[in-house]
Amino acid sequence: MLTFFSGPVERKISPMPSQSFSQPSLPSFTQGDTLDVGFVRRQFPSLNQAQTQDWIFMDNAGGSQVAQPVIDRLNHYLLTSNVQLGASYGVSQQASDRLSQATQQTAVWLNAADVREIVMGPSTSMLLRILAHCMGQTLQPGDEIIVTNCDHEANITPWRELAHRGVKVKTWRLNPDSLMLETEDLKSLLTDRTRLVALTHASNVLGSLNPIRQIADLVHQTGAMLCVDGVGYAPHRAVDVQAMDVDFYVFSFYKVYGPHHALLYGKRDRLLALPSFNHEFIGSDQVPYKFQPGGANYELTYATLGLVDYVRAIAAHQGYSTAGLRQQILAVFDAIAAYEERLSDRLLSFLTSRPRVRIIGSPHSDRHRRVPTLAFVVDGADSATFPSQIDRHKIGIRYGHFYAKRLIDDLGLAAQNGVVRISLVHYNTLDECDRLIKILEPLL
Repeated sequence: MLTFFSGPVERKISPMPSQSFSQPSLPSFTQGDTLDVGFVRRQFPSLNQAQTQDWIFMDNAGGSQVAQPVIDRLNHYLLTSNVQLGASYGVSQQASDRLSQATQQTAVWLNAADVREIVMGPSTSMLLRILAHCMGQTLQPGDEIIVTNCDHEANITPWRELAHRGVKVKTWRLNPDSLMLETEDLKSLLTDRTRLVALTHASNVLGSLNPIRQIADLVHQTGAMLCVDGVGYAPHRAVDVQAMDVDFYVFSFYKVYGPHHALLYGKRDRLLALPSFNHEFIGSDQVPYKFQPGGANYELTYATLGLVDYVRAIAAHQGYSTAGLRQQILAVFDAIAAYEERLSDRLLSFLTSRPRVRIIGSPHSDRHRRVPTLAFVVDGADSATFPSQIDRHKIGIRYGHFYAKRLIDDLGLAAQNGVVRISLVHYNTLDECDRLIKILEPLL
């Protein structure tokens, strides 16, 4: 197993000034862009220990396995710097520096312009509730917010609840034929009173990708803001908040091979314009702290640095470790996307060959159209009956609405207990897909 640091010595990090990280070109791969999945799997202890190594994890959209470098960082923090921040003594200064390092590296991970645009928190659901609560105080009766009928509820309910303040909430509905959010439908909803549009980047049921930059340009033409739930996207692709021009972007680290922690990105001027969610004496200029009552979890924030370690390890193994961190992130996720497309194709080719199976989402594996989150139903069958027959083979899949309940209801799938979902990531293998196919074949 790789060791990413060996002692308590840390580089002191000074506050990051406001700056723009330019979008670099991808480095040339000296070993090709084929992801070495064997190397990848060796970085996940749960895939290699007796208690769990016989299991195949295909419920990753609900939560991924944790990379060893994340565990190392978490343990290292608790063992050597588990104190309150901001004091004058040495260990406290070291702890403060470590958290500063973590947020700075996360800013690079997202290509944020300023480290103060990064708000750490306990979960995507909680961060979106905090954002909606604060934004609601700035809205006037008659202002409009647009939500979808296909998002995870985390990016719907907090905004719909602002109706009690007199905010008009509109719904951008999925096209039931294309199973996509059509921009023409959004255009008909936008007005000069629109203040925010909230949607997902990659559906946690359909697996489909939404054209965020195109949507952002359309939304910004009206002067409105865009809030994107990236939970289903971030495990599979490099996130670039500047290229997308989003106002807010949120995702959970525990679905990106990290700890049970989350992140909210917000453009700095947007965050400064919101009231504080913290104690009365915490001013509105104290970003991100004004959105973090009690502070962000220290050890989990520091543990996110393990994701950087993990990407750097893959980059070194693939032969392009001399590139800068942002370039490494882009290159690694490009290789991940190409590999995951092969995983999707293996399962989608099988599922589309079964006459009783209906894919809920795109039946194509094209990485530019979807991530490897695959949902299906079987004609005349309750979706709940399938995972229970797979469990005994030590393969973890799932059924249900996955908190996209409005989508399942509107597609008429609630009566059969929603969909069966197989959600893959880059540590899954083609052999695992074949094992699942062999078990599913007599059932479908």
